[in-house]
Amino acid sequence: MSPDWQPLMIELQRWEEADLTLPLWWRDDDAISVTPQLENLTLMSVELGLPVHLAVIPRPAEVSLADYVRDQTALIPVVHGWAHQNHAPIGEKKAEFRLHRPIEAIVSDARAGLTRLQNLFGDQLRPMFVPPWNRIDPEVTAHLRGLGFRIVSTSTPRKTPLAAPGLEQVNTHLDPIDWRGTRGLADPNTLISQVVVLLQDRRTGRADNAEAFGVLTHHLVHDQDIWTFTKDLLHRLLDGPGIPWTAPCNEILGEPE
Repeated sequence: MSPDWQPLMIELQRWEEADLTLPLWWRDDDAISVTPQLENLTLMSVELGLPVHLAVIPRPAEVSLADYVRDQTALIPVVHGWAHQNHAPIGEKKAEFRLHRPIEAIVSDARAGLTRLQNLFGDQLRPMFVPPWNRIDPEVTAHLRGLGFRIVSTSTPRKTPLAAPGLEQVNTHLDPIDWRGTRGLADPNTLISQVVVLLQDRRTGRADNAEAFGVLTHHLVHDQDIWTFTKDLLHRLLDGPGIPWTAPCNEILGEPE
């Protein structure tokens, strides 16, 4: 059964009537190396005219990935934790940057992630920290600005523009994958309904429309249904009120802790 896009098109028409714009961004997690899936992601980004913030796992990241990204203006590398390693005990949700270890060790990993990707990507790297599994303890977040980060990105609509002094919060809001079930595309009509509600909240002032609306993907595990839905969704948003947003090229400066 084909997705029913009509509810979204009705909402986008209301945005047009209200003369509203939607800052729109794309984040894709878990990049390590150059793969056919990454090449597909790049091609889709170019076709849509919407850059992808590529969340790269620093420890296993390959030099060949940096060589590839260097020639792809559609790809914007950002820091995805350190090793994407779960430190939570059995029974707790997976996390690399919650307080399951001494804070000094956690901050050291965040610093190491930034340093490694600075060395790989140079000025292409944007000062954004993406904690694996979108989970990070506020005590850890408080250290990120001092390491040189300017943005932290997790998921769901942000509650406040700043996650810590000088550190902007820019989250993702829709993930099309059914992680707890088939690990394929979630029910497309449910996804469309979720987008409509998120946009209604922004249009009516219940949510912060200054925060870029983020679509989250994971290119390494996509099947064709996920690729197709993601492209169709982004295309409709861009044809409507969507205006591409990219993380600024703020200079990354290490500061005393």
